[in-house]
Amino acid sequence: MAQAPLIAQIDSVLENILDLARWAPSGDNTQPWRFEVVDPRHVVVHGFDTRSHCVYDLDGHPSQLSLGALLESMALAASSHGLRMEARRHGGLPDTLPTFDVHFVASPGMLPDPLAAFLPQRSVQRRRLSTRRLRASEKAALAASLPPGYSVQWFEGWRMRLACARLMFDNAKLRLTMPEAHKVHRDVIEWGARFSADRIPEQALGVDPMTARLMRWVMHSWRRVDFFNTWLAGTVAPRLQMDLLPGLYCAAHFVLLAEVPPRHIDDYVAAGRAMQRFWLTATQLGLQLQPELTPLIFARYVRERRAFSRTDGMLELAQELALQCQAVLGAVAFDRAVFLGRIGAGQAAQARSLRRPLQDLLVAPVNGRTLA
Repeated sequence: MAQAPLIAQIDSVLENILDLARWAPSGDNTQPWRFEVVDPRHVVVHGFDTRSHCVYDLDGHPSQLSLGALLESMALAASSHGLRMEARRHGGLPDTLPTFDVHFVASPGMLPDPLAAFLPQRSVQRRRLSTRRLRASEKAALAASLPPGYSVQWFEGWRMRLACARLMFDNAKLRLTMPEAHKVHRDVIEWGARFSADRIPEQALGVDPMTARLMRWVMHSWRRVDFFNTWLAGTVAPRLQMDLLPGLYCAAHFVLLAEVPPRHIDDYVAAGRAMQRFWLTATQLGLQLQPELTPLIFARYVRERRAFSRTDGMLELAQELALQCQAVLGAVAFDRAVFLGRIGAGQAAQARSLRRPLQDLLVAPVNGRTLA
């Protein structure tokens, strides 16, 4: 007899918690987690990273941020059922496979966290936003959303927005002229789509239809990309539409800072939990947000002398960009930065990444464990 789908074997409360938590953000919609249900109040989260094939995740830290966002999402969803989440990372496993024991404990009198309602709504807006300055009340609410040990630094006004926009524009040249990045971009975009369960849909990229059609044709092979970049200024149109103009058309850029510079898995997981609360609070306030992690990622590679490309000139360009990033953020913030982004009022994204259905994220129990 065929075994019943795993989702049919878990109780409704846990199903609701996991179904909401799966909306946590992840780089290029990779969703680096799978759920092993041990009993109705015990789940093992099997995390992984994409360092084997993604130039943006060579140290696993971006995936660890995503896992932190997932854990925070689980805690928020659990609060709606009067449950407190307790999570402990397994020791003795390789860094590439961060694994967490997650228990949900009854907590009488616990109030639902209002941010839980915004888990499915939170999304990335890559298009232009209003240049209206954030209100003092909005900035106060965003700052208050961060847990102890984290703070936010704002980059407002025309001159600072321009500096941040130029930083993103210049970093985009590194992204778009590197063969290792081309492989990632080629695989993570779902062309012709408004929504995607496991990638980024074309219509969410933030470019006009003509540029999207050209990008699709050019990105078919690195040979085409290299020709366009060399002879036809192939990076200019996407960099203008995806980096410079959105960087100018927003309320502000911001950086989330850890009190202590992050170094290890647990630091990045904790930072991911802080990031998720900040992002959900922005959603609650009706604000839109876009991550801008590339400068931090490649600056970290430079600082740690991590090889990321075999192409001549890429390391030197990354070194120049790291100095530019430090100049924009300031030396202290540069060392403690865990997340960079832009924010502002505006319409919610009309095209977005969805998520794999919960059934596809469940794995069978191991070591003889059975579902209760």
